[in-house]
Amino acid sequence: MIEQPPFFPALVFVIGLLVGSFLNVVIFRLPIMMQRGWRKECLEFLRQSPDPESGVVKGGIEAPLAVDEPFNLVFPLSRCPHCRAPIKPYQNIPVLSYLFLKGRCAHCQAAISPRYPMVELFTAVTSAVVAWRFGYAAEALFALLLTWSLITLSFIDVDCQLLPDSITLPMLWLGLFLSLFGLFTDSHASIIGSVAGYGTLWIVYHLFKLATGKEGMGYGDFKLLALLGAWLGWQYLPLIILLSSLVGAILGVATVVLTKRDHSVPIPFGPYLAAAGWLALLWGADLNQFYLESFGF
Repeated sequence: MIEQPPFFPALVFVIGLLVGSFLNVVIFRLPIMMQRGWRKECLEFLRQSPDPESGVVKGGIEAPLAVDEPFNLVFPLSRCPHCRAPIKPYQNIPVLSYLFLKGRCAHCQAAISPRYPMVELFTAVTSAVVAWRFGYAAEALFALLLTWSLITLSFIDVDCQLLPDSITLPMLWLGLFLSLFGLFTDSHASIIGSVAGYGTLWIVYHLFKLATGKEGMGYGDFKLLALLGAWLGWQYLPLIILLSSLVGAILGVATVVLTKRDHSVPIPFGPYLAAAGWLALLWGADLNQFYLESFGF
């Protein structure tokens, strides 16, 4: 029954709502987990840092390392950021709970950010589109994993201008592994795609830095394009770069004009790469053909 086109996307839509709720947790907590990890590493390094003259370790800082409460993707359980009241399971149903509570905490009536249901709904819709495009096949499962990863990376980049290696690198290796079985592309195109994806933005970064003395993007963008090259092959890299640059330029100018954003404030490029990569995942062949025909090839 679920193999029929109307039922499979509908089922995946519901699953997408649940996954979107979990992605909200990852988007919020993973950067904090990274910051805590960096802080712990810095403190450990300072405790063991050698004297710059003698090279002898003298103990560094004397204060003991702070022991933080467990903070990961599971603990602590979800709480209201304002009154710290625990969120009960029936208050955490994707989208529906937000509507039922009218966008406010059940305990203190503080406003809940509308982004939470937006991420849930966006994840559900994109997941359903993936299911409709690939059907009941192995490609759909892995395309969903890539979609959810790109959503998470995009929102973290918007919030913190970070593209965590803990997501990007495993997905890159997974793309290379899948190419062994001919999913989405072959190994030859996948390996070249990952190398060319990283190398292209690496070259652009250094040329821009030489010309302006400024950094135009982060190394996370290199890894994200390498990820997309590993999944889709080198043939789609020009399309991804063109789409992401075009959309980034349009939205970047619109953001500056409409919100009067400071020109010196960097705009994250990861979401544009992710959006372009997702479009190439679903309709890359058609978009490539349209692109080539538009230029007379």
